[in-house]
Amino acid sequence: MKIVIDGFGGDNAPDEILKGAALAVNGLGIDVAVTGEVDVLKARMAALKIPENGIELVPAEGVITTEDNPMSVAKQKSGTSMGVAFKMLADGKADAFISAGSTAAIVVGGRTYAKRIEGVKKAALVPLMPCSGGKRFCVLDGGANINCTPEMLRLFAILGSCFMKTTMGVANPRVGLLNNGTEDEKGRELEHETKALLEKTPINFVGYVEAREVPLGAVDVLITDGFTGNVFLKACEGMGVLMKDALKSMFFANIITKLGALCVKSKLTEFTKQMDYKEIGGSPLLGTAKPVFKAHGSSDAKAFFGAFRQAKMFVENNAIEEMTKAVSALEALEGGAENG
Repeated sequence: MKIVIDGFGGDNAPDEILKGAALAVNGLGIDVAVTGEVDVLKARMAALKIPENGIELVPAEGVITTEDNPMSVAKQKSGTSMGVAFKMLADGKADAFISAGSTAAIVVGGRTYAKRIEGVKKAALVPLMPCSGGKRFCVLDGGANINCTPEMLRLFAILGSCFMKTTMGVANPRVGLLNNGTEDEKGRELEHETKALLEKTPINFVGYVEAREVPLGAVDVLITDGFTGNVFLKACEGMGVLMKDALKSMFFANIITKLGALCVKSKLTEFTKQMDYKEIGGSPLLGTAKPVFKAHGSSDAKAFFGAFRQAKMFVENNAIEEMTKAVSALEALEGGAENG
């Protein structure tokens, strides 16, 4: 298996990307292609003492920044590190794509180069978040589509359910619709119409769910529009940082609390690991016909290794094939209902 990564995407490129690639080659048994200015990449690999075995350096010029027009990834800037990586995916020279670069450009590139699963009009960014019991839940949409229709959200529910089943090993994922209450009258027209559709969809739909219940493990798949989903995610991330800082202040206040910290060190380590985005590494762009992953902009080598691991699992478990089947089954169900 070969996974291509945008060698100059993100805050810590290219050093942390190259280190993460080396970890993936050794730890996951995959080949990695890194796109970018080859002379620079070779010099950094030599300085970091990273062996070239398993790592292919692919020539590309320039970088797409957050200030650039996202559409340029398929036009004026198709020769950049991100554009060339997407071209490798499109041409079948790589099994999956990873970038820590511009989210908007990744969404455009996924739609342009990777195409979409037949029947899917919009792809959704799907971050994984921690919840009670050391588990994870996913959010669709995490920010790729600000304005969503009920039909889009129903497809996101199907895609998210397939992802959690195939890649995360959840046998029967619970799908919940984010709302400001669980009563039928709560919510906007979007939530009301989406709920009516999800109740007729072949998934494990558990109804409306409030934001405070999600981190407690209420659902495996959280469905909402991209604007609300992104606000929810950032609020959760902020609370995670707050809790981590509060625990640090509490346990390192004095010698007595430091002794207490030693007594619960293993549990603190578990908690910190669960809250660390680096453990997951990447969020898939679901709905594309080829695997596309977005890594956190500030990813280090550990986080990039996590992204490679996610992408490998995604490919090995035929996630896109399962999503394609599920979308086709929905269309057949709708067609049968109309004919009936």
